[in-house]
Amino acid sequence: MPPASPDFSSSVKLKYVKLGYQYVVDHFLTLLLVPVMVGILIEVVRLGPQEIVNLWNSLHFDLIQILCSSFFIIFIATVYFMSKPRCIYLVDYACYKPPVTCRVPFATFMEHSRLILSNNPKSVEFQMRILERSGLGEETCLPPAIHYIPPKPTMEAARGEAEVVIFSAMDSLFKKTGLKPKDIDILIVNCSLFSPTPSLSAMVINKYKLRSNIKSFNLSGMGCSAGLISIDLARDLLQVHPNSNAVVVSTEIITPNYYQGNERAMLLPNCLFRMGGAAILLSNRRSERRRAKYRLVHVVRTHKGADDKAYRCVFEEEDKEGKVGISLSKDLMAIAGEALKSNITTIGPLVLPGSEQLLFLLTLIGRKVFNPKWKPYIPDFKLAFEHFCIHAGGRAVIDELQKNLQLSAEHVEASRMTLHRFGNTSSSSLWYEMSYLEAKGRMKKGDRIWQIAFGSGFKCNSAVWKCNRTIKKPTDGPWEDCIHRYPVHIPEVVKL
Repeated sequence: MPPASPDFSSSVKLKYVKLGYQYVVDHFLTLLLVPVMVGILIEVVRLGPQEIVNLWNSLHFDLIQILCSSFFIIFIATVYFMSKPRCIYLVDYACYKPPVTCRVPFATFMEHSRLILSNNPKSVEFQMRILERSGLGEETCLPPAIHYIPPKPTMEAARGEAEVVIFSAMDSLFKKTGLKPKDIDILIVNCSLFSPTPSLSAMVINKYKLRSNIKSFNLSGMGCSAGLISIDLARDLLQVHPNSNAVVVSTEIITPNYYQGNERAMLLPNCLFRMGGAAILLSNRRSERRRAKYRLVHVVRTHKGADDKAYRCVFEEEDKEGKVGISLSKDLMAIAGEALKSNITTIGPLVLPGSEQLLFLLTLIGRKVFNPKWKPYIPDFKLAFEHFCIHAGGRAVIDELQKNLQLSAEHVEASRMTLHRFGNTSSSSLWYEMSYLEAKGRMKKGDRIWQIAFGSGFKCNSAVWKCNRTIKKPTDGPWEDCIHRYPVHIPEVVKL
């Protein structure tokens, strides 16, 4: 028998077919205009030099036409440049690195839990099970007041933690950027649970003797996504205040919020939240364009607070014994999924290539018109971004987003390693992840970064950055002494 012809349908990989489809759709206008331009060029070549001269001489211009045309062009150009939003640059940022004396290994954490909750061994066992599956490592840190037995969450200790974290991050930022305190035009400080009077922003102004006409803001109660809310606020302010610098400080003060009761839903934050903070310098000055690390492209905010379940899924309240803590609902992951769905529906058309948008639209029409049981098409966000910074809120959060967005292990590496090394540092976790990517030397000019954060309320916020220049591996920063050890293998369960 003659040999059978090869089965080309099995030998041709579908990924190459998809790549060809994406190229055709994304460059549709180019592919359409090229033949037209080639045809025009051929027709011009066919004409002789004399015919071209005659054609030019047949055109008549008078002074009024030239003046009107020039005025119209200048008017359109002026309107365009005045209505065009100002570019917002991220010049640099600095993350706080806690001292070794604040380190809380698993053994230390569990010993303290046994001593503090000696009357309730079940709560101790529950915390141990959470810690085993948390994805945290042995080097995460808690503030000094929590190291006491029992903890001493006084106002003085909380202020002390805030001063150490914020001032250290600010000093590092001044050193890295050469910024002087008098050059700060806008200051935004966000801390969700600790809101003293005077505010934390006033504390910064007092410490560095900032100008009296500075525009300062203090955001509280907005959860782990407050960092991106601060970025959005800074962007809006920089749009209306030309030639300005804005400093954003993102942190969470742990000292006054350590729960000492027995409610399991309130014990969860004790196992996950750790010390951390970051200071970010944003600017709309053109002079900062060359040295800035990133340019802000989009900020998309989604709020599900109108729904009662979403509103109460992260809730600060008193337990039966009158002890205050943060209660995390069992519906948290489902609510986070709904918030993420709303957020990516908004951000998708802004960032996805035309090929992905067309496939999504066709699938949506097919589900509505032909068969509602069709699987919804999940856009491939890997075509829109090179790097993903997912809020390191916990292992389950990272797992869920990796699954839903169909990301690889490398795409979520920065989030997992940040959770392992520093724990959940709330709104500042995204900047530890950015620092991880830089420390690994992965940030190249033109790379696009997607930051995703969740917060109480319930909120899901996104920020899109574009790398302004190839970033060399930093010689300082929070990963300075340990980046060579990462990535590390994180087992499903760490037996304690």
